[in-house]
Amino acid sequence: MANTATATPRRPNFLIVLTDDQGSWTRTAPEVITPALDALAADGLELTGFHCVSPVCSPARASLITGMIPSAHGVHDWIRGDNSGRDSRGVHYLDGLETTPAVLARSGYVCGHAGKWHLGDARTPAPGFTHWFSHRDGGGPYYGAPVVEAGVERVEPGYITSEITAQAVSTLHALLAGDEPFYLQVHYTAPHSPWTPDQHPDILLGLYEGSDFPSVPREEPHPWMNRSHGELMAGFADPETTLQGYCAALTGVDRGLAALLTELDQAPAAAETYVIFHSDNGFSCGHHGFWGKGNGTAPLNAWDPSVKVPFVIRGPGIEPGRIDDALLSALSLHATILDLAGVDPAPGTEPSFAARLLGDQQPQPDTVVVHDEYGGLRMVRSRTTKLIERPCGPDELYLIDEDPDERVNRIDDPSVAHVRDELSERLRAWFAQRSNPDRDGWSLPVHGYGQNGPLGSEPPAEGYFASHN
Repeated sequence: MANTATATPRRPNFLIVLTDDQGSWTRTAPEVITPALDALAADGLELTGFHCVSPVCSPARASLITGMIPSAHGVHDWIRGDNSGRDSRGVHYLDGLETTPAVLARSGYVCGHAGKWHLGDARTPAPGFTHWFSHRDGGGPYYGAPVVEAGVERVEPGYITSEITAQAVSTLHALLAGDEPFYLQVHYTAPHSPWTPDQHPDILLGLYEGSDFPSVPREEPHPWMNRSHGELMAGFADPETTLQGYCAALTGVDRGLAALLTELDQAPAAAETYVIFHSDNGFSCGHHGFWGKGNGTAPLNAWDPSVKVPFVIRGPGIEPGRIDDALLSALSLHATILDLAGVDPAPGTEPSFAARLLGDQQPQPDTVVVHDEYGGLRMVRSRTTKLIERPCGPDELYLIDEDPDERVNRIDDPSVAHVRDELSERLRAWFAQRSNPDRDGWSLPVHGYGQNGPLGSEPPAEGYFASHN
């Protein structure tokens, strides 16, 4: 008699590829060469309304793996120094907080990390990780990058994008050979600066030789442009060379993605693996008259180029070739991954959007669905409106349906005062429900020049945050 028992299905795996400073506009710019990502989108789902939680790396990354806003986890700016603080003990910015890998590891997952961490001490594996290869600092040169392998610091002489790929492919190979479900996050430093020709291989730069990048706007610097930042201002002085480096870095990541997919797709586990590609925060390469992200301007900004990021997912239950323009937030990615893994998140966690990924395409109401913050800057966005408030101003109100490029600030227009008042009330109520008073960024001196230590620790002499003075 045949055995009719049904085996318990294996829980899904996760391969997460994260870039650093990639705006969503790169997905529609015809000059950007990313065949592997294009193929992944054709085989999966692309979200065109996906937003980061903060328009700068460390706060955004902390929110990605905790499901908490910066005013709850306390990381409000990019973390300065070598991620270890001012002594050999190291500093861990997410101590005591639940993270995606920690929760998954307790549930039987084997977790790996390769690349940029930038959330504290990168010398030792963060909670939940078994496999660990890290960029020690989180940024810097593409050649001669400081890395930590098997607990040993060294300088990587080769192209850091290629080394992160090699380490990630090796880890993926080991994970595929195991019996446990796995979670592997591959965090590239690309396409973050530097973009000068000496920082990228000729084979990548050559792909863009002679291009004048006609789809990328050329505008005079916005009045708020941070003119003290030499790398950003170089984008105005020599946009072709700077864009060549930026796009070469993106194509380097794409080749890494191709190598990862080649390793994955030859294994039976490919059918039960979610592959997710996204970025920590957006970036402007001249769009809206500035180069940079949230701290590319003073005051800090939350225009679409800074807060909208690419998001592509392939995996079990994902309909191939679908594009969804729903407004969704990276704040919910923690709960979404746990939901797909069949693991319950902590009570009070932001709602998962796994059902939408798996085909639930109920129309979104015109209500607030996306929020962002960067220190005192706070943004609330609906499908048709966006409000940005700051403790001491200036505030901004955009009617997105009429003004999709956010060019006309209607904050003082009496005809839409009711829109401002309604959004402001929603914004304040939303943050009040989620903020920790001891970590609230609304009144902190965050200027975009970096964070020196965790809130609540012994502050360095110059304070928690670097001054713009």
